[in-house]
Amino acid sequence: MSPSGAQRVLQFGTGRFLRGFVDSFIDDTNVVAAAGQPDAPARAVTAVETTGSGMAARLAAQGGAYRLLVRGLDGGAIVDTSRVIRSIDRTVDAAADPGTAVTAALDADVRFIVSNTTEAGYASDFPVRLSAVLEARARAGLPGLVILPCELVERNGDRLRELVAADALARDLEPGVVEHIRDANTWTVTLVDRITTRPAPDVPGTFGDPLAVAVEPFASWVVEASEDVTILEHARVERTADVQPYALRKIRILNGAHTALVVRTRGTGVTLVREAMDDPAIAAWMEALMIDEILPALDERIRDGPAFVRTTLERFRNPFADHRLEDIAIHHDQKLAIRLVPTYRDHIERFGRVPRLLGQVLAQEGVLP
Repeated sequence: MSPSGAQRVLQFGTGRFLRGFVDSFIDDTNVVAAAGQPDAPARAVTAVETTGSGMAARLAAQGGAYRLLVRGLDGGAIVDTSRVIRSIDRTVDAAADPGTAVTAALDADVRFIVSNTTEAGYASDFPVRLSAVLEARARAGLPGLVILPCELVERNGDRLRELVAADALARDLEPGVVEHIRDANTWTVTLVDRITTRPAPDVPGTFGDPLAVAVEPFASWVVEASEDVTILEHARVERTADVQPYALRKIRILNGAHTALVVRTRGTGVTLVREAMDDPAIAAWMEALMIDEILPALDERIRDGPAFVRTTLERFRNPFADHRLEDIAIHHDQKLAIRLVPTYRDHIERFGRVPRLLGQVLAQEGVLP
């Protein structure tokens, strides 16, 4: 069970990503706190289901506990571990009864809100749900919360604040309540990165747990917040004054290399990223693309570029990951325009020459600027 008297995290989402990312981080810190280290505050999670998936009930039936498998490469060594995560100790089915989320938010121990919804969720129901929750806290005289959105939406916290405030205004709430919603809460901008999957039932380490989550060893949670804002402390959580260098790094290196790999492997019969990296010729091509062309084009605009390239190449070689190239190829034209074309232009502007490999990729796709 989670520790009693813990600071509480109200979590909108019960899916694999939050359970393999945020909830595992909280469980790590709770283990440290239990070992008697006073600088590691104990925290517990109230998980709010909003989709009607039935996950809240399934988690409740297991006391909120589930297996986490960490599988992949870390510094060249194979990692394959399994443990039980126990940070969730309450579940709420807001899809069945929206009022339960408001009730959960009125818990005086709540300090944080985390979320992981879709782009469509941002455009529809999630800001409305969050607006109602924060309105209830404002009317109850409760303090503001630290809001840590985990959606892969540009400037996620800023956008969410605008949407929630717009809903409050549209409902013609009193100016003091609208001000509390908008300004008493701390809306952080974040960038999250970790591959999470559902392991097959016969994978060793699941021990028959139908709610088991498998993750790679790599995890990164970058939070744009000032030093006076309390965030979730963990070795994989990094506070920054500007998330943009990290976002640019991820889009251009990790995502850009994935999209380039789709083009490079077309017609080869290779279907998985790790299979591509098992081919010496493709692996050498990928390293040259990242190190000689993408990284130099980004220069000082990103953080720790060479280290990120090394980590990305290792992630691509994860022997447990079945990352399908056909999945990466979805919305391929949009991804070319966002992930590769700007790097091509940056390289020419900086060095006065066309990057050979990247130029070949874009020429093959007929999208040379």
